[in-house]
Amino acid sequence: MKTTIYGIKNCDTMKKAFAWLDERGIAYDFHDYKKSGIATARLHAWSKALGWRTLVNTRGTTWRKLTPEQQAVDTQSAAVQLMAEHPSLIRRPVVETASGHLLVGFDPATFSSFIKSEDNA
Repeated sequence: MKTTIYGIKNCDTMKKAFAWLDERGIAYDFHDYKKSGIATARLHAWSKALGWRTLVNTRGTTWRKLTPEQQAVDTQSAAVQLMAEHPSLIRRPVVETASGHLLVGFDPATFSSFIKSEDNA
C-alpha cells in the first residue's frame, strides 16, 4: 500500500499538493470524497489520531452555509457525522502513508519533512 491523498479533485489546495507530489515523482493513490464518499470509521480513526477540530474546515463556504445549530458541533461523533454528510467540510488534503501516519493540509515545507521522515521509516 502506498501513500493515499484524500480530498476533492477540483480544490485549489489539492491541485498544489498533487503538483508537489508529481514534481518529486512520489507515487500516491487519490481518494475523492465527492465521488467515493468517506467511511465514518476512517473519520473516527483520523479524529482519534488528530482531533476532530483539526479535520473540520471552518474557513470554507460549506461551513458558512451550515446552520448555527450544525456549526455548534461539540463532540467527535457529531463532527464525524457532519463530515460524512458534508465531505467538503474535511480539511484538504489528508495524507495517509502506508505506515499509517497522517498529515492534514498542504504546506510545502511540512510535506517535505513528512515525506522524508516516511522514506526513512
